[in-house]
Amino acid sequence: MRTRLLPLLIVLMAAVLLALGFPLAVSLAAAEQQNVVVDRLDDTARFAAQAQFVTDGVTRQDERRERLVEELTRYHDVYGMRTGVFYRSEVVMARAPETWGIPDEGEGRRAFREALLGRRSHDPPQVWPWQEGARLVVASPVVREGDVVAVVVTDSPTGQLRSRILAGWLVIVVGESAAMLVALGAAVRLTGWVLRPVRVLDAATHDIATGRMNSRVVASGGPPELRRLARSFNEMADNVEAVLEQQRAFVADASHQLRNPLAALLLRIELLALELPEGNEEIASVRTEGKRLAQVLDDLLDLALAEHASSDLRLTDVGALVAERVAAWRLLADEKGVRLRADGGAVTAWTDPIALSSALDAVIDNAVKFTPEGEAVTVGVSADGETSTIVINDRGPGLTDEELGRVGDRFWRSNRHQNVKGSGLGLSITRALLAAAGGSIAYAHSEPHGLRVTLTVPRTPPAGPEADEAARS
Repeated sequence: MRTRLLPLLIVLMAAVLLALGFPLAVSLAAAEQQNVVVDRLDDTARFAAQAQFVTDGVTRQDERRERLVEELTRYHDVYGMRTGVFYRSEVVMARAPETWGIPDEGEGRRAFREALLGRRSHDPPQVWPWQEGARLVVASPVVREGDVVAVVVTDSPTGQLRSRILAGWLVIVVGESAAMLVALGAAVRLTGWVLRPVRVLDAATHDIATGRMNSRVVASGGPPELRRLARSFNEMADNVEAVLEQQRAFVADASHQLRNPLAALLLRIELLALELPEGNEEIASVRTEGKRLAQVLDDLLDLALAEHASSDLRLTDVGALVAERVAAWRLLADEKGVRLRADGGAVTAWTDPIALSSALDAVIDNAVKFTPEGEAVTVGVSADGETSTIVINDRGPGLTDEELGRVGDRFWRSNRHQNVKGSGLGLSITRALLAAAGGSIAYAHSEPHGLRVTLTVPRTPPAGPEADEAARS
């Protein structure tokens, strides 16, 4: 979620900064050019005042014209600006350099014509840093006795103007980059603050989904809406745990209360069998069903206890535990003609050794039960990062894809194996035992045929109160 929320915030902040930066850059360029245009207008006004004395019709006109030419020449030499004073007929009064004249078209011609109307020329078009050959042309009229008698035209290079605009833009870019970095840091902190409760809630949901019903969320951080969601989640978890506890208690009580009447019923069946002929099929069938019912009740009680009991987590040598359980089941496997062997060395994990032993017994029992004579069952142990895995491969008939999705459900048994002894609760008990110890169980096809069962247990110590209890043990 953070990978989607953070880019969205970054794009929005970048759009805001660009929306502010472009107008600011345009405004800066216009302001810099306006300053230059104002300076050029002041210069043309000064030259126009001097040109009035040349056209006043009195003596010493040549001397004043020479002085104006010297002024324009000095202005050109110092600032590199081409300047000229032209009569209405475009005859030159004075200019610098000597070869420069009013262009036939373009901004120079437009400015000259506007000045002939008795007003200064309009502001020239905006000059941008990438326009290397651009120039600024400004014109002012020379007025004597209310009539325009001449026009002063200045043609300025724009190198310094473009440099100042570019420097100002660089300052804007640096400022917006710094603002973007600050905004990025704020966005990272904001998304972390908003999503931290979501991550905690996700972890607590995963814990409850895997059987750790005591997981709760501390509703102390994040936005108010997420804090309310955390409190609602805790209330829901409390209700779910209470309902499951009632269900477990009912199953355990029912199983326990039914065992005594069932035991008495089985005893009476045995006494009744003494009064009937030897080998009576009805009595044998009733006895078999009674024993099956007793096994189901025992398994139900074991399942209720497995889902309710807390785990005694400790650092366990999984390799040694697997070797011990394989040795315990090898005698039964040999009687069936099934080869049972363990692969793997010393592998450790944080788990409940009793719960893991019970889970191994259930899985190995199933593997040996469904593997035909002459085939093999292998139990492998390995470590992978933060988990240790135990893989049991058999060479039995295996399960279909649809059956793999249901294996481990309570009372579920494959239609092809209904004649095999069992209650359909063994793998459910295994899953409950592993979940209580922080582990899991998974099922898959075994090549070329059979079933592969993978038990996974953590190699790292548990966090929270379980860790303190495990450390003390």
